[in-house]
Amino acid sequence: MACTNCSTTDGGAPKGCNNNGSCGTDSCNKLSVFDWLSNMTLPGGQAPFDAVEIRFKNGRKEFFRNTEKITLSIGDIVATEASPGHDIGIITLTGELVKIQMKKKNENPDKELAKIYRKASQKDIEIWTEARNKEEIVRMRAREIAINLKLEMKISDVEFQGDGSKATFYYTANDRVDFRQLIKEFAQEFKIRIEMKQVGFRQEASRLGGIGSCGRELCCSTWLTDFRSVNTSAARYQQLSLNPQKLAGQCGKLKCCLNYELDTYLDALKDMPDMETKLYTEKGDAYCQKIDIFKEIMWFSYANAPAQWMVLPVEKVKEIIAINKKKERVAGLEDFVVETVQEVEKKFENVVGQDSLTRFDQPKRKSNNRNRNKKPTNFKNAPKKD
Repeated sequence: MACTNCSTTDGGAPKGCNNNGSCGTDSCNKLSVFDWLSNMTLPGGQAPFDAVEIRFKNGRKEFFRNTEKITLSIGDIVATEASPGHDIGIITLTGELVKIQMKKKNENPDKELAKIYRKASQKDIEIWTEARNKEEIVRMRAREIAINLKLEMKISDVEFQGDGSKATFYYTANDRVDFRQLIKEFAQEFKIRIEMKQVGFRQEASRLGGIGSCGRELCCSTWLTDFRSVNTSAARYQQLSLNPQKLAGQCGKLKCCLNYELDTYLDALKDMPDMETKLYTEKGDAYCQKIDIFKEIMWFSYANAPAQWMVLPVEKVKEIIAINKKKERVAGLEDFVVETVQEVEKKFENVVGQDSLTRFDQPKRKSNNRNRNKKPTNFKNAPKKD
C-alpha cells in the first residue's frame, strides 16, 4: 500500500523516512494526497496560497495559516496554535491544492484559521514523542477507570497534544453518558487537561484502522472521507444474502463498499423485470426465484412445484409478460427454457504421490539393533570339523 521508501528492512522497521511509522513524507497511506502541482510554477506576480494542510494522529487533518511566511514543504514538522499551548503536526499539503481541499470540505479559503508558530525544534519533537509514547498506557488506565464507574462507553483512542499539556479521549456510546465524575478522576490520575470527544462507530474504525475482509486496509482509514448511509436495499439489489456477519464491517455497521457498484447494478436492473414478476401459464402460475443480472437470465418455478426451477432469458420473460398483458396464457414455460450446458467438474490428481497429510506423524518402527551389533562370522578362519 505504501511507497518503496516505506518498505521494511530485515529488522522490520521502516527504512525510508526513519520515523518508525509516523512517515514524514506522508506516504503511510493515511488519507494521503498527491500534489500534482508540485512541478508547476505560479504565474508571474501571483503569491502562493498561505494556508497549509497538517496531519495529526490517525489521519486527523486541519488547515492552518502561514502568517509568518515560513518556507514549508510536505513532510516538515511544525508547531501550530492550540488552546492552550501548541500542538505538533506534519505538513501534508501546500500551495493551491490546499484551496481545493478546503472547498471540497465546504470550508471558506478566506476564513480565519489558526496559525503556524514555527518549525518544530529538536526539543519540541522530543516532548511530542514522549507524549505519544504515553498514549497507550493512558488509554488502558482510562478504560479501567470507566469500567470501575460502570459507564456504558468505550474509550477507543487517546491523543496527546504536542506539548503534552492536554489529552483528548475519543469514546463511543449508544446513549448519553454522564462523565463528570470520570473527568475528575482522569484529571486527578493523569495531571493534565482533559477533553472528551464522542465519535461514531464509523469514525472510530477510521481512526484505529485495520484490515478488511477483502484483505486490504480499511477504506475509511486510507482514502474515504465522507460516510454515506448504507441500507440493506443495496445488498438486495446486488443479489447478496442478507447475512449480518458478512455485510457488516469492523465498525459493526454495513460496509461502505456496498455502495461502490450499486449504480451499475441499478442501471442493469432498469431493463430487467423485478423479483416480483409473476408469469401466467396454462400449467399454473410461475414465480421468480432468482436473477442473474450480468448473464440476463431468470429462474422461475411453478407454484405447485417450487423445487423445479427453469432458466429463462430476459427477452423470453418479456415476451411472456407482453402476452399476459393481453389477458392470454402461454402453454408452459418449458417452451421458453434455455438449455444449460453443465460445466465439467474439474478433478485434480495428486502428482506428487503424497496422499496422507499425517504421514510424518506416524511413529517410527523399532529396528532390531541387536542384529546390527553382532560381528559377522569369518568362515575362512573358523575351525574345521573332524
